[in-house]
Amino acid sequence: MGVDDVPLDDKAKRMRDLLSSFYSPDPAMSSSNSSKFASLDAINTTSFDADQYMNLLVQKSNLEGLLQKHVEMAAEIKNLDTDLQMLVYENYNKFISATDTIKRMKNNIVGMEANMEQLLEKIMSVQSRSDGVNTSLFEKREHIEKLHRTRNLLRKVQFIYDLPARLGKCIKSEAYADAVRFYTGAMPIFKAYGDSSFQDCKRASEEAMATIIKNLQGKLFSDTESIQARAEAAVLLKQLDFPVDSLKAKLFEKLEQLLQDLQLKREEVTNFLEDSNDTSKTTSTIDASVHEFAEAIKAYRVIFPDSEKQLIKLSQDLITKHFEITEQNIKEQISVAKFLGFLRVIWRDVLLMDEVLNEAFLPDYSLEAAQRVVKQYVAITFSHLLHDISDALIVNIHMKQKEGVEENPLQVALETSKNAVLKGSMDVLVDLRHLVDDNLGLLLKLRDSIVDWIQEGFQEFFRALDDHFLLLSGRNKSVSQAQGLTEGKVVDKVLAGLVLVLAQLSVFIEQTAVPKITEEIATSFSGSGVRGYENGPAFVPGEICRIFRSAGEKFLHHYITMRTQRVSVLLKKRFKAPNWVKHKEPREVHMFVDLLLQELETIGSEVKQVLSQGVLRKHRRSESNGSTASSRSNPLRDDKMSRTNTQRARSQLLETHLAKLFKQKVEIFTKTEFTQESVVTTIVKLCLKSLQEFVRLQTFNRSGFQQIQLDIQFLRAPLKETVEDEAAIDFLLDEVIVGTSERCLDPIPLEPPILDKLIQAKLAKKREQSAISL
Repeated sequence: MGVDDVPLDDKAKRMRDLLSSFYSPDPAMSSSNSSKFASLDAINTTSFDADQYMNLLVQKSNLEGLLQKHVEMAAEIKNLDTDLQMLVYENYNKFISATDTIKRMKNNIVGMEANMEQLLEKIMSVQSRSDGVNTSLFEKREHIEKLHRTRNLLRKVQFIYDLPARLGKCIKSEAYADAVRFYTGAMPIFKAYGDSSFQDCKRASEEAMATIIKNLQGKLFSDTESIQARAEAAVLLKQLDFPVDSLKAKLFEKLEQLLQDLQLKREEVTNFLEDSNDTSKTTSTIDASVHEFAEAIKAYRVIFPDSEKQLIKLSQDLITKHFEITEQNIKEQISVAKFLGFLRVIWRDVLLMDEVLNEAFLPDYSLEAAQRVVKQYVAITFSHLLHDISDALIVNIHMKQKEGVEENPLQVALETSKNAVLKGSMDVLVDLRHLVDDNLGLLLKLRDSIVDWIQEGFQEFFRALDDHFLLLSGRNKSVSQAQGLTEGKVVDKVLAGLVLVLAQLSVFIEQTAVPKITEEIATSFSGSGVRGYENGPAFVPGEICRIFRSAGEKFLHHYITMRTQRVSVLLKKRFKAPNWVKHKEPREVHMFVDLLLQELETIGSEVKQVLSQGVLRKHRRSESNGSTASSRSNPLRDDKMSRTNTQRARSQLLETHLAKLFKQKVEIFTKTEFTQESVVTTIVKLCLKSLQEFVRLQTFNRSGFQQIQLDIQFLRAPLKETVEDEAAIDFLLDEVIVGTSERCLDPIPLEPPILDKLIQAKLAKKREQSAISL
């Protein structure tokens, strides 16, 4: 194609220049980058070559592509022309606006030149009149200044002549500071004219100053003078060029003695914070002593500028002693107001000492000590809370049972312990809230750390409380009592009631105490603290709830185990004592039945004090043939059972075994709930299983078998009234009878009338005993 040879006209070049200036291309894109391998996108560069672009476009595109490219470039050219026209219009409007502004400025300046000429004339007139006044008053001003200089000189001469008399008055009034000031002020004149004009005045002044120096030396070496007076004397002597460096050691010993006198004893600090009548007096005394010590350090530093390290050590010793006294006091149970009183005393001394000895950095030094003391106070506060909860448990259970108090000790111990946990924790949060809200400068710097310590303290408190519960229950005997958690109050014999109280208290902590404490912490101590994100939150309520949920279940099962073991001991004694092969025929229900019922009554009393009733008592009565019939006799059954012989007895046992095989399966052991019925039912089931096992270890004759039958039949009614799962109890009682028959040499049961007669006799005897006791 011949397009490459067509030269660009002037209009095309001008348009290209305008487009280049409009897009402002990057100058870095120089012509060096263009070559024969330039791409089609290089049209916007300064090194654009139209001929090369057309050759490249013709080589890479077909006719349809060229037409499309032509349409696109025509549209772009039209848009660029429009934009360029808009730019020209905008610049034209700005040019017109600038022209109008210049015209207005020219019109405003026209009348200003005449005003400036008038102002210049007035200024020149004022200046000429001022020069005239200065010229007329020049001689008088010179004369006045000369008289003033003469007057000042006469005053100085008069002061020199009056100096001996002034020094004498200062000696009489002991105003040694004024005397030194007067004398040092006259020293330049004495040096210049002391040997000629003012010889007598100089001699008299020196004699007076000798007396003053002698008095200052006496005051400096006097032990009765205060450290401030001695320091002032040393400063005055130093101003008189008297050598005082030899007194450095003695003055420093005096400072140390003053520091020892300033140290507040523990009893004095306690009285200062507790005795409201002497508070103002004690406060003023302590403030005066601290002020005296601060002024002494200030004076000592002026006299001996190189003693900075020694003074810093003295001031730090003062603050250290304050914190030591505070640590001794917080080991006891002191209120947060009293603790804040200690900190305020310390901070007031820190600020006072920092004013006179800034190089000691006492605020930073006290901050490190305060961090340790405040953290220790928070930890001790939780330790006292743990002691209060332990006391609430032990005092209300052990002490009241020893004293024979008629009230319900377990219920009182549970309610007191709940109050100690919840109210005690809330009181701790309220008290520690004062540490966070107080505007004391020492605590403001530790606010974020205090928030972390409180949250960490609650986390550790609940863990320690769980360990303490384990120790009280006897499940964690390996824990050393040297930890100081119980202070010797844990008895060797753990009461089962205490374990039950611990179980219910653990449930209360998980369901009530921890959520309320968490809510209060989130409200009052929601600061971010200074813990790193990688360390996680300081207080994790979910972990605490999991710990006490597990602890409650463990304590409940531990209580059931303890009570079951006690009954098992009773059953063991019952079955090991007699010779069951030679047992006599039964005359009455055995006394072990009464003991067993007494134990169950004790258990019922304990669970009623601690646990709540179930939502629904479930009486599941078994209607199968396997259960023993009621002891109540009737004529039809009497006639049926009157035919007693060995064959019929064995036939009855065979029928019982067959009925047992076809009975509906009974679920014996289910999950134990925190209710009265559930706990009692579980204990009764375990006791009957123990009874079944003890029966299987013995061999019975007919009378022994009949004795067991009588005892079990008597137990059936009271046990079914006690538990909620009657079907399981019927099943277990039948198992005992069946197990006894299997171990019996001649398993012939008692006839129902005889069985009913013996049971009625036992019931009548119990009623008589109840009437006599009332």
